[in-house]
Amino acid sequence: MLGLELRARHVVAVVVEADGKVAARAEVATTAGVPDAAVAALGRVVGSAKPDTPLGIVAPVPDAIDGAAVIASLSARYDGPFRGEGVMLSGVAAASAEAWIGAARGARDVVLFAVADHTMAGVVRHGEPVFGAHHRAPAIGWLALNPVEREDYRKTGCLEAEVAAAGIVRRLIWRIKSGDRSRVQDQVGGDLAAITAEQVLDAARGGDGVSISVVRDTAKYLGMAAANLVAITDPEVLVLGGMMASAADLLFEPVKVEIARRLPAPMMQALTIAPAALGEDAAAIGAARLASSLRS
Repeated sequence: MLGLELRARHVVAVVVEADGKVAARAEVATTAGVPDAAVAALGRVVGSAKPDTPLGIVAPVPDAIDGAAVIASLSARYDGPFRGEGVMLSGVAAASAEAWIGAARGARDVVLFAVADHTMAGVVRHGEPVFGAHHRAPAIGWLALNPVEREDYRKTGCLEAEVAAAGIVRRLIWRIKSGDRSRVQDQVGGDLAAITAEQVLDAARGGDGVSISVVRDTAKYLGMAAANLVAITDPEVLVLGGMMASAADLLFEPVKVEIARRLPAPMMQALTIAPAALGEDAAAIGAARLASSLRS
């Protein structure tokens, strides 16, 4: 099985065996453009797959990528069939992978919710991925959790603007500009544009009060969003990925607490909440899995 995930900064290609083991992997920066990176990444792994192996392609935000250009470039180099309707959502693929060999292995009703550079989510219902009428479900970044109408909400969605990496950094910068003092600004020599989400998380671990407050607010937004997903889909397992898994020491339990505050006790008691198990390659693995099960 072949899977390809198109990210903003790099493309990841994998060959996945029938048992879920990644037999080959390549990562190529998108410096020369996403289509060229996709061709290069696939070229590095395709020799490990059979010539007629189907290929699944996913992206965190498909509408932001010229999927037709990517497929056209790949078609000139690869003869195998493409699966799915163009470029599929990374969240759906990651949910499928976690339900197959990851944190929700064996469960038939699964929701994945993850946040990193972007927010993403995916739903598996009765063992099948849910795509939506226009292959955009669930567009979790657009979940509205704040009644305020802001320009960044209209551009990327309320949830994405608040909890993705750029939103975490922005909220710390706002606090600094309002007069709060954070050790993060010393780490970057006062160049606030150089701050990263990882620095905010590390500072919170180190006891920086402003960073702790930003992380606490992030966990609240994440918990509210996760509770909404659970209330709508009623899954067996909720998988929390991205920073909620990689920075589980800061986010996992606070998010669970917020979910419990928002859901009725019987629903919470029936729910299993687990950190994602497949890391950054979950979507690429899921793309390969979907490629083997979907018609072209």
